[in-house]
Amino acid sequence: MRMLLNKIKGDKIIWTIVSLLAIFSFLPVYSASSNFGNDLIFSNMTKHIAIIFIGILIMYATHLIPYKYFKGLSVIGLPVIIVLLFLTAIQGNLIDGANASRWIRLPVVGLSFQPSSMAIVILMVYTAFYLSKNYEKEIKFSSSILPLWTPILMVVLLILPSNFSTAAMIFLMILTLIFIGRYPIKYLIGIIFSGIFFLSFFVLLAKTFPEKMPNRIDTWTNRIENYLDSESSEANYQIIRAKSAIANGSVFGVGAGKSSMKNLLPQSTSDFIYAIVTEEYGTVGAISILLLYTWLLFRIIIVSYKSQTVFGQLLALGVGLPIIFQAYINMGVAVQLFPVTGQPLPLISTGGTSIWMTFMALGIVLSVSVNKNNIEINIMDLKKVKAPVNTETYDRNVIDKSTDNIYEAISIISKRSEQINSDIRTELIDKLEEFATYNDSLEEIFENKEQIEVSKFYERLPKPHALAIQEWLENKIYHRNSSEESLEK
Repeated sequence: MRMLLNKIKGDKIIWTIVSLLAIFSFLPVYSASSNFGNDLIFSNMTKHIAIIFIGILIMYATHLIPYKYFKGLSVIGLPVIIVLLFLTAIQGNLIDGANASRWIRLPVVGLSFQPSSMAIVILMVYTAFYLSKNYEKEIKFSSSILPLWTPILMVVLLILPSNFSTAAMIFLMILTLIFIGRYPIKYLIGIIFSGIFFLSFFVLLAKTFPEKMPNRIDTWTNRIENYLDSESSEANYQIIRAKSAIANGSVFGVGAGKSSMKNLLPQSTSDFIYAIVTEEYGTVGAISILLLYTWLLFRIIIVSYKSQTVFGQLLALGVGLPIIFQAYINMGVAVQLFPVTGQPLPLISTGGTSIWMTFMALGIVLSVSVNKNNIEINIMDLKKVKAPVNTETYDRNVIDKSTDNIYEAISIISKRSEQINSDIRTELIDKLEEFATYNDSLEEIFENKEQIEVSKFYERLPKPHALAIQEWLENKIYHRNSSEESLEK
């Protein structure tokens, strides 16, 4: 167990929170699965456990990848996910009674896959990469249309007809990340108004030609109308049952597995699982879940803040914030703060693709924290060295104590100094290369914040000869006299 824990890197608190939420999900999922019948309880629970286990493996594997590699992966993955979204959108069949415009069936394994869940992660990573690359530049709207806004609009428009809530969430999270990434506000305002205009035009078009997108626009409008309608009606069936479940829970809940509304509430294992949690564990349990997600939000912000690069900062926020936002939306729907959206509760609701993509996103956040921690470890190791930064005089007798020859001691220290200097130079070049930003224009010159900070740090380090002397005084340098060894033989 200790060996396994030693292989887990990154922010330990995030690991703890995710583990608690994932393990806790077994209880409400098992309880809510009872409305499927006794024959399906075991199979549904087994499936959920398997999905969670695979998700943890995905998170573990992802957090071992240095986050800088996600730049290239996002560039490769973006056109792939756009093609998958297009293929998904043109399908006209149904999968298990649901609109196939959300899912695509993998041809070999026969499993259903939801590309929109992956699109969120890939698009956020790509946006973070673009913003970090242009962080120190003055971004013009015309120059950002093709590399930034074109893929964003393509993804959003391909998801919009079948899943308005997901498309809206992606667009909102993208705008938030772009705002944090110092994109000009005047352009953002124009994008927001343009988005409102095109959404209105889309709704009008769908109303005019309903046969092209049957039932989707009506579903959106009905959900909003039902949310605004405070009267009890058949249309508000889900919300009424959810509120009843919450009311039954009171302060401490009715107990695990004792929910009475799980058999009456549709989507009790996914969209409205928070209502089941509140009924069985009461206000105390509901607030505890809310606090865990809020704590996770704070840890994501901390990881972003402590990252050594702009890309790391934006990446952690870009893939982490949608998870928390989705959780708040799900909980808000259960207590009727928001209209019904169909968004699951991350890490707790049942699912497949959405759960795995959530774990992947958290793995990326952990990857950022791993890189940060590695840098801190290196820095701390160098700071622990008591070598002086300025010139210092040493006692000759102390220096040649182990050799009884001052010249031999100086020779050993000199060779070790050359090794340290070479290692530091190589490490510095690697770090500068890692944070390098390349421009298409050779005439454009701008400051690279990360490279400046790295250079300043290495400038403050003790000189290689001071480090070598300190190692010599602490008996950390192995040395031998080959000529003396040959004479002994």
